Amino acid sequence: MTMTTHYIDITLLPDPEFSHAHLLGALVSKLHRALAQLQSSDIGISFPRHSLRPRTLGAVLRLHGSEAALQRLIAQPWLQGMRDHVQIADLAPVPPSAPHRQVVRRQFKTSAERLRRRRMQRKGETLEQAAAAIPDSVERRPELPFVQLRSASTGQSFCLFVAHGPTQATALQGGFSTYGLSQGASVPWF
Repeated sequence: MTMTTHYIDITLLPDPEFSHAHLLGALVSKLHRALAQLQSSDIGISFPRHSLRPRTLGAVLRLHGSEAALQRLIAQPWLQGMRDHVQIADLAPVPPSAPHRQVVRRQFKTSAERLRRRRMQRKGETLEQAAAAIPDSVERRPELPFVQLRSASTGQSFCLFVAHGPTQATALQGGFSTYGLSQGASVPWF
């Protein structure tokens, strides 16, 4: 059972050398590595200034968890190299009457070409056979905000699409992934 009683806001500062998207990608990558190293499933994230129009996660990454879990994370050197690019607020208690919501990863099969290549490898089909089985219409254009990351295992760049679910009066129990995204648990929303 994950208790999200406290939070810490990390705000990206404007930077003339690096884009907002680049800094957010670096911040989320560093957080992911720290949560994986700690084997943590008790720290969640949200993006309180996210927007669908324009599509952005905003400049604030909010960490949610128990006081002890957040202190353990902040004690790690995971923000090394980012301290000049972010402002870290003090650990604070969550407002007692805050509603909750799940913040989840959404994955999309976005490229018909990539799906065809995979099918050709798996089934030994020609490009024409794969194209007949996988039409261009399978491509979906996600309209969710995302952060661009690079896989540590494959080196491939990918988009981590983030959806903020509907608000609800009570917390949902569960855990969080090593990206801090919901695996059943909700985070306070305020």
